[in-house]
Amino acid sequence: MTVNLDEKWDVVAVAAHPDDLEITCGGTLAMLTSQGYKVAIIDLTTGEPTPRGSEEIRAKEAEQARLTLGVQARFQLGLPNRILMDSPENRFALATLLRKLKPDILLGTSGRTPAASPDHYQAQLLIEASRFSSQLTKWDEKFGNTPPHRITHLVYAPFPFDAEIRHFPGSFTIDISSTIEKKMASVQCYQSQFDEKRFHKIRHTVMGLNNAMGSRCGFEYGEVFQMAVPVGGSDLVGIVKGSKGSPAPVQLPGQPN
Repeated sequence: MTVNLDEKWDVVAVAAHPDDLEITCGGTLAMLTSQGYKVAIIDLTTGEPTPRGSEEIRAKEAEQARLTLGVQARFQLGLPNRILMDSPENRFALATLLRKLKPDILLGTSGRTPAASPDHYQAQLLIEASRFSSQLTKWDEKFGNTPPHRITHLVYAPFPFDAEIRHFPGSFTIDISSTIEKKMASVQCYQSQFDEKRFHKIRHTVMGLNNAMGSRCGFEYGEVFQMAVPVGGSDLVGIVKGSKGSPAPVQLPGQPN
């Protein structure tokens, strides 16, 4: 996909494989685009080889998922699947694209997943390092002579099956009750990875997790995000209630009144 260097993107979301972002934060990506924000996705690898699929099939599925979420652009960096590493060369490749897109917010998946692909944690390290690299001066030849760009905000979309419990200074939940079905429809686009039986299982799991995440804030469904800095502002009421006001937290069984 051709990049217009005169454009700036509100949010650029990055993950190791096609379908990672759909599963972790697809509801929020759909919400952002419906709110008028310019959103782009970067897949670090094609996700292939797998037992079920090909690069051509995965590319078509990823594009269909993009259209389902309403995301305006999707880029394939083409780094090696299964052996993705936070290496200098890969940092240069991702940072070059970030310097071209010039996002205000970089959204990346996070977490160690030893029961799943090691690419996930390497992607987190690569995203963090590339965010730093994108602002470096006097090194333009490493980034295709693109001008430096400082990305102000880094937001993590944690994998729900992270092997560790992490306590970040900033954590918040986005209400995705109105976009949960778009999220699940985008996951279903990856039919090479999720046949009917597998999709039924992942739908049950993901919707259950998003219901649990959202319920703590009084939402039907929610997605949790984390930041390395506290979430703050000058409007206490706005922060506590949300920009449109949040419903009262759900009363859980056995919880005191």
